[in-house]
This record gives sequence, structure tokens and C-alpha cells, in this order.
Amino acid sequence: MAGTKRRAAREPLSRDRIETAAFEVIERDGLEGFSTRKLATELGCEAMSIYHYFPSKAHLMDALVDRAASEFVPPPADLPWPQRLLAVSRAYRDLALRRPRFFQFLALHRMNTAQALALIETVASVFRDAGFDAETAARLFRIWGYYITGAALDETGGYAKGPSALEPVPAEVAARDYPAITAFNPYFKPRHHEATFALGLDILLQATVAMAPKPPQAGRRRAAKAIIR
Repeated sequence: MAGTKRRAAREPLSRDRIETAAFEVIERDGLEGFSTRKLATELGCEAMSIYHYFPSKAHLMDALVDRAASEFVPPPADLPWPQRLLAVSRAYRDLALRRPRFFQFLALHRMNTAQALALIETVASVFRDAGFDAETAARLFRIWGYYITGAALDETGGYAKGPSALEPVPAEVAARDYPAITAFNPYFKPRHHEATFALGLDILLQATVAMAPKPPQAGRRRAAKAIIR
């Protein structure tokens, strides 16, 4: 450990190195265990050295939001909008699963930094490109956001990891008195998360496509010919 700290101390500080170490501490110790002092220990420096790059912990957290958002890779703009919608949905969930403990902060952070707004603009443009008016597009944007963010929060630190009753109902009693939920329990396990998420996306996508404005008949014929070619 002492050797690691000495090597860390010899490496020059930079914004990139501080941000990388901050993510590592958060994923290891959780948001509640993260502090500038602990980060400085990880880097082998004094806390004041970090403040040279980030005036406060809040400035550092904003930088982490931007960095996480910058890792969001948008799909090609020439993809059909339903495919783009699926792609951005999965990309956002992947972002959450990549840094599950930081996502607990990101999910509730107002996305009003430049990089975060660019991410939101990418997603919002999919609904506008589908032909929805501003009000409908905004409502659909929120509905998809509810589903994806809720799913990601549950998978990264939600119900299964939450507090439990001091005296939960014994398993044998639950099996006898609550048979429906007992039958559901196996499908709440992490190995089923992907199948459940995919089913939800499929349901949402079918409903969204059904709501989309239909192009004129001539436009539909041209689109069909293009697909055939």
C-alpha cells in the first residue's frame, strides 16, 4: 500500500487522473463514503491539490456528470428512428451498469451541463425526427425516461438492495399465503434483468411506433421501394 501511494504521489495530477480516481473511489466505497479527503489519499496528495483543479466537491461532481455523459455513444443519425430509439435506450442503461454506484447520483442530477444537455438533445431529437409535435415528443421522452431510469436504478441499487423488515414473513408462510408473488420471485433475480428490460423496450417501442404520424401515401410507397432496393 505504501509503495502504491508513493507511485501515485510521483505521478502528476491532472483533471483526467482526478476524475478517474474519483470514479474508482465511488464505485468501491459508494457515494456516502466519497469525500475529497479520501480521494486525496487515493491519489497520494493533499486535498488542497485537488482544489487547484476543482474549486469544490460540487465542481468535481459536475465534471463526473459531464465525463459520464461524454461516454454515451449516439447511434448513426441515418438509422431509422425506431432503431435509434432502441440504441439510445440501451446506451443509457449501459452507462448506468458501467458505473452503478455513481448512477445513483447521475439519475437525480439535473442534466444541465453542456455535455449532459448534448446527451439529452440526442435522445430528444429521435422523437422530433419521428414526426411528433413538441408536446407529444416531450411526453414520450419523459415516459421512456421513466422506464429506462427506473429500470437502471432498480438494477444498480434498488429494491433488491434496499432496507428490509426486521421480521420478514418466513419463506414457507409466504409460499402458502402469497403464492402469486412467490411464483414471481425467481424472475426478479439479476439473471432475468436483461429479458425483462428487453420486453419493456419492445412494448414501449410498439406503442410509440403506433402513435407516430404516418407519412403521405406517396411517401410510404417511396419508402417501401427503398427498402426493397
